[in-house]
Amino acid sequence: MVGRSLFENTLKRVLEAAEHLDLDPSVLEKLKQALEMTQARLSIRMDDGSTKSFLAFRCRYDDSLGPTKGGIRYHPQVNADEVMALALMMTSKCAVMDLPFGGAKGGVKVEPRSLSNTELERLARAYIRAFARVIGPDRDIPAPDVATNEWTMAWMMDEYSTIVGKRTPSMITGKPVVLGGSLGRDDATARGGYNIMKHKADTLGLKRGHRVVIVGVGNAGKHMAQLLAADGYKIVGAGDSKGAVHVQDGLDIGELLAAKRHGSVTSIAGSAGVSEIPRDALLAVECEILVLAGIENTVHEGNAGSIKARLIVELANGPITPEADEILSAMDVVILPDILANAGGVTVSYFEWVQNRQGERWTLEQVHERLKTAMEREADAVWAYARDKNITLRTAAYVLALSRIAAAMEALDVEEEGDHRRSGKDGSLCGSAT
Repeated sequence: MVGRSLFENTLKRVLEAAEHLDLDPSVLEKLKQALEMTQARLSIRMDDGSTKSFLAFRCRYDDSLGPTKGGIRYHPQVNADEVMALALMMTSKCAVMDLPFGGAKGGVKVEPRSLSNTELERLARAYIRAFARVIGPDRDIPAPDVATNEWTMAWMMDEYSTIVGKRTPSMITGKPVVLGGSLGRDDATARGGYNIMKHKADTLGLKRGHRVVIVGVGNAGKHMAQLLAADGYKIVGAGDSKGAVHVQDGLDIGELLAAKRHGSVTSIAGSAGVSEIPRDALLAVECEILVLAGIENTVHEGNAGSIKARLIVELANGPITPEADEILSAMDVVILPDILANAGGVTVSYFEWVQNRQGERWTLEQVHERLKTAMEREADAVWAYARDKNITLRTAAYVLALSRIAAAMEALDVEEEGDHRRSGKDGSLCGSAT
């Protein structure tokens, strides 16, 4: 039996949430398909003088709440289904956070580690040339994602500015601070999830000293490790694409991050009781908190039953399949869902966009305080839906998102109502004299 695609899994969650709302059928009909999907061939000159072409995508899923927003990822497995699924997740994520954005996503099918820095720059600029008519500060605002960073965004902003003939920092977020990026953007994804954990610590039964396993020590994973370790939690396991390590007494965060900078967390194996373990075994390590900060479908029906954690925090997009959700729910595992738990990144991206539009620079303290306020506010809203409707936090997050998207769609869809206001049954114009 062939499993569902990532898009089918994501849409399934949207449709399940819709069962808890009295929605106009047109809302779901629209959300079953992307508003706009663009595909392009990016041909760039390589350092050896040859030319290579790469498949690229940009999906704008829905713009009912505002211009679309979403990252651009570089990965050899990028495909149209994945990009569309992630764009739908972004649509829901922006709605959960009550941001004036719709959802989008972009990607390039490439192994970025095989390209030099100059080739990566050419690729970034080629992407913008291909999609310049799709994106823009009032239409679709990209950001970093897997294997892209602030320098990728800087090249893209520069190329777009050249095309339109003026410096346009608000067309993209996640830029270097010196080029209009926001302070606090680097750890925003992790900090947003951490804010929820702190805010709901009593409800979730969290305590200092609780053991944490982090699957995916990338940007979000490393920052979450630092935040939790500084707060007294014990990181007992961590993994990346090359392997995993485990130590019952807790990893030294400085050593862990230094090892990651040198290639992989596995380089500290053998020191101070640190053991290297298979990546697949990381999920089964004894702990109270499991942070999923890697890739989609990390937890599935084949391994969900081995998880020991009582709380899972989804810093990655779509790391748990619907089948695994059911298993974990039966095990009474609480899941902080991706469209809430990792929404700190898009929230601070919104802050960056606002600063660019207004010509302002906020302090780090302002960014942190505004992020904390936003995460706590929407976490409370999700918890309220979960309690009132007796549903999981994931379903509650999608219910909250759908309610906001539907309200926007219904406010925009005035054609039929307007026709009734403008004309009588015989088609004659109606109205009052002034």
